[in-house]
Amino acid sequence: MSKLIEDFQEYRSKMNEKILSSDNKVMKRIYSIDTLAYQEGALSVKTKEMLGLVSSMVLRCDDCIKYHLEKCYEQRVTNEEIFEVFSIANLVGGTIVIPHTRRAVEYWDALNSN
Repeated sequence: MSKLIEDFQEYRSKMNEKILSSDNKVMKRIYSIDTLAYQEGALSVKTKEMLGLVSSMVLRCDDCIKYHLEKCYEQRVTNEEIFEVFSIANLVGGTIVIPHTRRAVEYWDALNSN
């Protein structure tokens, strides 16, 4: 596994555990809503993850982008689909999204080289 992916996953897991161990009811509910929102429904999990990726790119959240890239990879999103997602994100978000797209491509390549 790529160090880039490993470092992100380790940090995310460690910090999520710390946050959830605080036993804060609101934080637990926010995490639960997030989990529920991405379950299969009228939209497929794959579609929801691609929507999450676009939103994360437009909001310029690199951690969220990495997370949704991993989920897209798990859902077998193709390179062609991922670049269409990137194109929509850049169209909606503007050129300020380009640096995030660069990092997203780097992370996507790392996922695909495993």
